Amino acid sequence: MIKRYFRLEEQGTSFNQEVMAGVTTFVTMAYIIIVNPKILEAAGMPFGASMVATILSAFFGTLVMGVYAKRPFAIAPYMGENAFVAYTVVNVLHYSWQTALGAIFIGGVLFTLLTLFKIRSWLADAIPENLKIAFAVGIGLFLTFIGLNETGIVKLGVEGAPVHVGNFHQTPVLLGVFAFLFIGFLMIKKIKGAILIGILTTTVIGFITGTTKLPSTWLSMPPDISPVFLKLDIAGAFSWGFFSVILVVFVMDFVDTMGTLLGLGYKAKMLDSNGNLPEIEKPMLADALATVAGALFGTTTSGAYIESAAGIEAGGKTGLTAVVTAFLFLGTLFFAPVLSAVPPYAYGAALIIVGLLMISPIAHLKFDDLAETIPVFLTMTLMSFTFNLGIGMTAGFVAYPLTMMISGRIKTVSAGMWILFAFSLLFYIFYPY
Repeated sequence: MIKRYFRLEEQGTSFNQEVMAGVTTFVTMAYIIIVNPKILEAAGMPFGASMVATILSAFFGTLVMGVYAKRPFAIAPYMGENAFVAYTVVNVLHYSWQTALGAIFIGGVLFTLLTLFKIRSWLADAIPENLKIAFAVGIGLFLTFIGLNETGIVKLGVEGAPVHVGNFHQTPVLLGVFAFLFIGFLMIKKIKGAILIGILTTTVIGFITGTTKLPSTWLSMPPDISPVFLKLDIAGAFSWGFFSVILVVFVMDFVDTMGTLLGLGYKAKMLDSNGNLPEIEKPMLADALATVAGALFGTTTSGAYIESAAGIEAGGKTGLTAVVTAFLFLGTLFFAPVLSAVPPYAYGAALIIVGLLMISPIAHLKFDDLAETIPVFLTMTLMSFTFNLGIGMTAGFVAYPLTMMISGRIKTVSAGMWILFAFSLLFYIFYPY
């Protein structure tokens, strides 16, 4: 029945392959269960309750993605949006986290309506192929940057030199290098599940060497979610002074989801002959509903996760991959201590490998046409170097119509692209720098 529902044979995959892919996606992105509530703690949200909200949001969104949209994409609270809420909206602008959740809920409802009326899919289809390729490559660079930082191979530098090479005398850094090389060796040998094997092997080595501590307990009861559950302040978010926050949250999630879906779809070879993702409104609706549910649970904007690329590289082709990932998320309500034991240098190395694989579409870009290359270059580099996918994507949406106008090809810019241009321009005008 499962094979028939997800059409495994038709997609050229198997039950075991999909399960392995789902586990790989989960292990690669499971850090969000700990990291998201840690960031939201800075906004005054209790860690335990936020962790449960994060897990439930990821479970709900990823399950809808798998069962309804039937795509191998996982959903969880976005990095970037959580930091924006905690450090900018609450700590700089001095709004309450309850009001911020109200804004996220409003954005989720708007996304749902726009998706049901197929406006989001229309805008996605309006994006030129070069920018879609740039999304895939930019995601690869972004993942690589995250992975290099998590392994300690690259660390924060000083003023004038923002990044610096890590200390190769430290065992965690060496284990990160080992994990990268070991996963690469397994992939060269075409061993199935190479990424997952690499993560787990490196984790075990970390336990043996004492670099990573074994969890003190394997099971734990979930913390109480009531401090954040249904605590959103929708009325407070409707004030005029909060308009800029709603706009930024809306645009960031809008372009993050669109770019991630197109980038992952390109890498997974799911795009059609016109460079569009068939029935893209289905994964977009899963994303929108996850954002609404996440705000109710008590966490920030949720959407398709770029780490899903790890599961795709492990062979995930159908929604069964997402279903497996979803139930693994749900299981962490009781196994959080075990999950938190997987060290950053293990999954960080996997992200570097996935980043390497994600940049391959760059070969299809037309570098001899500067009018095409400039917006593509801005998109790819700013996605990574600003540590914010939305910044890079909006930069591309602003630059593309302008370069087409300068090159005398303004008629090639679609109506949808002009709408994205206007949204992105408003984003930069109202962003609370």
